[in-house]
Amino acid sequence: MASPQMVMYEREFHQVQAVVDHLVRAANAQVVFIIDKNGQLIAAAGETGQLDTTSLASLTAGNIAATGGIAKLLRENEFSTQFHEGERSNIHIQLVGKRVILVVIFDNKTSLGLVRLRVKKASEQLDSIFEALAVKAETSHQSGAFAEITDDDIDKLFND
Repeated sequence: MASPQMVMYEREFHQVQAVVDHLVRAANAQVVFIIDKNGQLIAAAGETGQLDTTSLASLTAGNIAATGGIAKLLRENEFSTQFHEGERSNIHIQLVGKRVILVVIFDNKTSLGLVRLRVKKASEQLDSIFEALAVKAETSHQSGAFAEITDDDIDKLFND
């Protein structure tokens, strides 16, 4: 089942982008990006010019969903971290706060240990941002300009 669409405000987007920008440098990574569980790219940093980030984001979300199915079969809640090692590139995937997916692509110029260390701190920062964002979106939704309008008000408007 797809997750509800995430609401992103400009302030929080800039906070997320700052974390991603810092992580790509601190982990000596090639690419870092954040996607939602539906596969929508939220933020990216690094050498993204040669990558099809849209496809990569969608496939990563599918990978997380498939791994979630495996976790359920094994009576686990989830596998929050994944690592894929290739000949030239490695991918570290981290589920952040059950809301978004953090992806770090790196090569042999850096180590998995450094990436994991930097991802841990970035995940904590991102979790805090997305938690505040969820509260802000809920508060905004409840007190929006149209919150006081009822179905009867709409019917009266169009029946006149």
